[in-house]
Amino acid sequence: MNAPTTISIADYERSKSEWPTPDARYLRSDLPEPPTIPLEDVFTPRWATWIRVAAEAKAAPPDYIMAAVLACCGSLIGNSRWATPWASWKEPPVLWAVAIGSPSMNKSPALDAVLNPLKQAERSLQAPWEVSMGEWRQRAEIAKLMDAAWKDDVKGALKAGKQPPARPDGCDAGPEPKQVRLSVTDATVERLGVIVGNQPRGTLLARDELSGWLLSMTRYSGGSDRPFWLEAYGGRSYTVERMGRDSVYISHLTVGVIGGIQPDKLRTLLTGTDDDGLLARMIPIWPSPAPVKRPGSHFDEVFIQEAMQRLLSLQMPIDEEGAHRPWYVPFSEDAAGLLDQFREDVRAWEGQAEGLLLSFIGKLPGLAVRISLVLAMMEFASGEAPEPKEISIEHFGRAAHLVEAYLLPMARRAYADASVSTKDRSARSLVKLIVEEGLEQFSSRDVLRKDMKGLSTTSELSTVIKILEEADIVRLAPSSSPPQGGRPAKVFLVNPAVHRRQS
Repeated sequence: MNAPTTISIADYERSKSEWPTPDARYLRSDLPEPPTIPLEDVFTPRWATWIRVAAEAKAAPPDYIMAAVLACCGSLIGNSRWATPWASWKEPPVLWAVAIGSPSMNKSPALDAVLNPLKQAERSLQAPWEVSMGEWRQRAEIAKLMDAAWKDDVKGALKAGKQPPARPDGCDAGPEPKQVRLSVTDATVERLGVIVGNQPRGTLLARDELSGWLLSMTRYSGGSDRPFWLEAYGGRSYTVERMGRDSVYISHLTVGVIGGIQPDKLRTLLTGTDDDGLLARMIPIWPSPAPVKRPGSHFDEVFIQEAMQRLLSLQMPIDEEGAHRPWYVPFSEDAAGLLDQFREDVRAWEGQAEGLLLSFIGKLPGLAVRISLVLAMMEFASGEAPEPKEISIEHFGRAAHLVEAYLLPMARRAYADASVSTKDRSARSLVKLIVEEGLEQFSSRDVLRKDMKGLSTTSELSTVIKILEEADIVRLAPSSSPPQGGRPAKVFLVNPAVHRRQS
């Protein structure tokens, strides 16, 4: 920074003893520490052990493995089972989770511990589909020939004044077999609409980096896909309109989401979007990095593969119109009572939040219901319990504990930047500059030359300086004219306690 107009050393030294204690809000880190993952309190022994061992094998935090397990299991259950706390409330097991962290935190290897077995499960369905597709193509060729012959017979009959023959059954090859897609990377609405329209269970959007997908849906970028995704989280009906082709109607649109994002890109999203609840549907997972060390063990891929196959074995009932529908898993009376208590807690948490965090908290009852269903079905998938006929108080209790002890503190960590006003964020940026450059005094001109966001105009800087003056962090120094005369530069002194707190 260029040397500003200065005050005398004697004046500065004299000012040191005259400062009040600075406002700590502008001196501390905005980022809360991550909560400890309560694996053994939430998951059954086989699942808790598998998650920890897989994390060790991938040299990644177990938090990422847990996020992938919940999202993938939720998508595999899909529309086969929904939770219903009471008659008017139904929740699909759809979960959207985002792994937050720097590139060195092994987000992708951690997610692959779950996504690779999911791809293997999809490949296991490929061979039967190829056989069915080959048989259908043969029938389609024969049907095409039979249809052509029938049309000739109809023409001949009409010319002869006779009754045309009925169309033979063989003219119709039947519906084309549809390839099952357990996960996709293409997030375009038209493509996803066709996939989900062909498989009533639903699917999973799995992307290594979610920032592009999320940024494309901000309203400032058009956001035309937002209605689709808002319905995909809720499992509601949706019609995908296609240019020049038939529209696709989906009775229960369900798409889970899992992927990663870097902290700076998350910050851009949180501070540059409006709040309509889309981001609040994401479960943010931002742990501390795992220790840098060589993996010490291999994880059991057979376990996760078998668990996925059991979830895929869940069948969907058929309604009176011949369409697939979810099977609803009710809450026990005790579980419903605990849910009521949990909703009271959520109401209290809402009173202490605002912005995106408030929106996230408002969705916690539904999220806890979804997680309780996924946890119950995971017990069945691991062979530790039969398929649940109801959501017990234990299932919901574990889900509520995960939400309160882990997901809510994690959201407070992820949304920390969004909870700070733009002016306060700029004030903290100036304090950070002061500390990094060890400034004991500075001029407004020097800061403006930096052209920092929120500090690049005289008006912006004046607002920030006023905030820091009221916080007893800076104060205007006695003016002194430059040697050549003219208007004196504004010089500000820095509270020495700012540097002592950082040392």
